[in-house]
Amino acid sequence: VFLGNGPSGICLSYLLSGYTPYFKRDSLHPHPILQRKLEEAPDVSILDQDLEYLSEGLEGRSHSPVALLFDTLQRPDTDFGGTAESVLTWWHETNRAIPHLVLGRNAPGGAWHSIEGSMATLSRGEWMGLPDLPFKDWLKQKRRGLRNNRATAEDIAQYYQHYVMKKGLQKNFRCGTVVTSVRKVSAESISNHAQKDLQENSDSVWNFSEKSMEVFHVDGFFKTVKGDKEPFSIYAENVVLATGTYDSPTWLGVKGENLSYVHHQLSALEEAVKNNDIGIMSDPVLIVGAGLTAADAILFAHHCNIPVIHVFRRRVSDPGLIFNQLPKMMYPEYHKVHQMMKEQSAACAGPYECYVSLPEHHVLSFGKDKKCIFQDKNGYQKVYKISMALVLTGSNPNLSFLPNNGIDLAMDSDQPVNSKRNPIDVDPFTYECTHEKGLYALGPLAGDNFVRFVQGGALAVASSLLKK
Repeated sequence: VFLGNGPSGICLSYLLSGYTPYFKRDSLHPHPILQRKLEEAPDVSILDQDLEYLSEGLEGRSHSPVALLFDTLQRPDTDFGGTAESVLTWWHETNRAIPHLVLGRNAPGGAWHSIEGSMATLSRGEWMGLPDLPFKDWLKQKRRGLRNNRATAEDIAQYYQHYVMKKGLQKNFRCGTVVTSVRKVSAESISNHAQKDLQENSDSVWNFSEKSMEVFHVDGFFKTVKGDKEPFSIYAENVVLATGTYDSPTWLGVKGENLSYVHHQLSALEEAVKNNDIGIMSDPVLIVGAGLTAADAILFAHHCNIPVIHVFRRRVSDPGLIFNQLPKMMYPEYHKVHQMMKEQSAACAGPYECYVSLPEHHVLSFGKDKKCIFQDKNGYQKVYKISMALVLTGSNPNLSFLPNNGIDLAMDSDQPVNSKRNPIDVDPFTYECTHEKGLYALGPLAGDNFVRFVQGGALAVASSLLKK
């Protein structure tokens, strides 16, 4: 059973449905050592090879060796601007399929359905694609091209849904599901009645191998069309956590943050504009944070001529700031936000109307009168009257369905799971949780935050399950 139907879950479903990657004969990989290794066993599928051996010595923009391996097999020289074809060929070997269920709240694509449709992706469009169906080929069918090599969130969400249909994976997907509990139980503790049902239904997903003494008990509910909640209960030998990291926005933890005008999602601003709750003549909107979501909010407000006060803790020149890591040519709109942050601080008026930047400031409190108090690095305080506040400082996964919120599975088991600072501790070549056998973690939960790199985790899990 997989929990989460975003890109990680879709890719793993593809690999467990019998779709098997082999090295394409006569293809040439630009990495000579990898090429030599691939030529050693051309008739053995990549899933059956030693992933640690194949990925040894690879370098790139991910810390995961398997992520780098699967990425370079699919897009050999993409980091150097090349367009070399994949060195993989895919065979559909139905006898290798492993029965599985993919549970998700939304349609296939996960959180991509919750992002404002016109937002451009941070990654290049071709990096958003899944195995054996290039994203740009799908876009061509829609008679569309990539603007600046990037795609919109709406395109991505549609592509993931199309992928599931095109590859015939939909029978494995159950949308509109919410998982409330995952617990390990001994196989004996399952009632005899349930055991009998399981054995009789030999084609079902819930067949246990004799040697498996412990299984996972997954509880939750389906949301029906009428809005009712229909409970379900599933037993599974292996559970894959692929629920992403967008469930719980981070709070500042300051006084007044629970007031009705303080929000933690960009959609609140879009909604307020749509309902004419705020406009050109309103008091400024406060945006807290210096990541890409905060930048998206600033661009949206700027487009609607809504005044903005932008508060963030870092210096504008801080190398850790995402804007200082993005090439200007490819990300002109984020470069513009960065320029505004630099040139339009409260200390000196700049060329941009309706925007004030307060670097190295933090929020002290939100008042009932919509007055907000900030403090700078020297301890000086400022008060601004605002119309609404958007706190966009990141998000955390919601693992409330796991014992102790999954904290025991993390790298630092004293702290909550966080995709950037404290991911789940997994074996780098199987993605099985170090602290719980049979439980796997994929995507942001395991520290892989880009679609192009979550797929290597799926390869590792599929390879591990096929060898069990």
